[in-house]
Amino acid sequence: MTQTAVPTRPNPLKLNPLQLKTLVLFQELARHPETATRLDSGEVFLSRLPTPHGNHFHVGHKVALSKDATGLANRAVWTVLERKGLIKSSFPLAVTVTPDGLAYDSGIADSILHGSDH
Repeated sequence: MTQTAVPTRPNPLKLNPLQLKTLVLFQELARHPETATRLDSGEVFLSRLPTPHGNHFHVGHKVALSKDATGLANRAVWTVLERKGLIKSSFPLAVTVTPDGLAYDSGIADSILHGSDH
């Protein structure tokens, strides 16, 4: 009898919506050399977090709404993400995204990251 793999479900750590949105933003920033430094450990150091202009801001080559980024300035969100092993916090200046954080399936990336028109 062969056993089929059970597909992983999004958000296995049951992060709340604000925590998920913040992690998605960190993951996207980690993909771009303008905002990320890859470390030998497999982690990605982010020292340049985006600042909104108007109702949106740029995250690499994508755009996100400012309302989806309130977790970037929320110490409690960073604390939970760190406790769950997804980041190493240097709140509010910098963050290191762990390999688990980079690989985490939020299930919401497509709903908060949009293609840039400028």
